[in-house]
Amino acid sequence: MASGRHYSPVDRLFLQADAALRTLLPFSGQPGRPSPAIVQAEAELDEQDARHVAGLMRINHTGEVCAQALYQGQALTARLPDVRAAMEHAADEEVDHLAWCEQRIRQLGSHPSVLNPLFYGLSFGVGAVAGLISDKVSLGFVAATEDQVVKHLDDHLQQIPAKDEKSRAILEQMRIDEQQHATSALEAGGLRFPAPVKFGMNLLSKVMTKSAYRL
Repeated sequence: MASGRHYSPVDRLFLQADAALRTLLPFSGQPGRPSPAIVQAEAELDEQDARHVAGLMRINHTGEVCAQALYQGQALTARLPDVRAAMEHAADEEVDHLAWCEQRIRQLGSHPSVLNPLFYGLSFGVGAVAGLISDKVSLGFVAATEDQVVKHLDDHLQQIPAKDEKSRAILEQMRIDEQQHATSALEAGGLRFPAPVKFGMNLLSKVMTKSAYRL
């Protein structure tokens, strides 16, 4: 999302609606980088492995839907222009992940989660509220969320069959990017959330992962 000009509140609402549609409609997000999976050979997976990997990639796709919504909600309510620009830049990078995961899910003969619109709405609301509280809290929420994402990616990398280099390449690049987002948010002044808050976030993420894996 461009941030080089001044947008009125109404303009921003229209931009948020456009971002939501581009996130939720199939193949509507255009990645800025080609998928890391392109250079990897397709492995022959049996039906059980293919179904399991598709479920894992569906979780990651839903996670990227949530990330898009979180960043868009925070950008809408961020007070400082540089914080808003940082949120919008991070959202742009997450578009790559969103598209890569969707491509891989389709290759595995499956589909994104039908619950994505629900998760988008919830995450957008959380992001907007965090931005209203303060930019420091908003940035801290980004860091804590990305830390959770990195843990999920580490777990998924262990579960993916060794021969599935396509899925592995996507998740490895996503991990690099997500870790950088977390670091950048803290360096920009983000609040380091206490352990009880992170524990609560972890419980909520488990609800998302279990439902997205199946639906």
